[in-house]
Amino acid sequence: MIGDINIFGVFLPTALVLMLLAYLVYLPLQRLLNALHVYRLVWHRALFNIALYAALLGTFEHLSRILMQP
Repeated sequence: MIGDINIFGVFLPTALVLMLLAYLVYLPLQRLLNALHVYRLVWHRALFNIALYAALLGTFEHLSRILMQP
């Protein structure tokens, strides 16, 4: 993982950018799952949402490592 990302002269930590990206993907995915009534099959909705966000964040972190390898 690279240290910082330069956005118009503002250096942001890579973890922050990945967290925001994961959240932007998480929001429509959550609405899609709600529209498909998937939450009826879930025991605890909040735990499921946290696990979903963690899985997305881990996926983006792994993809950033793969893409940044020389």
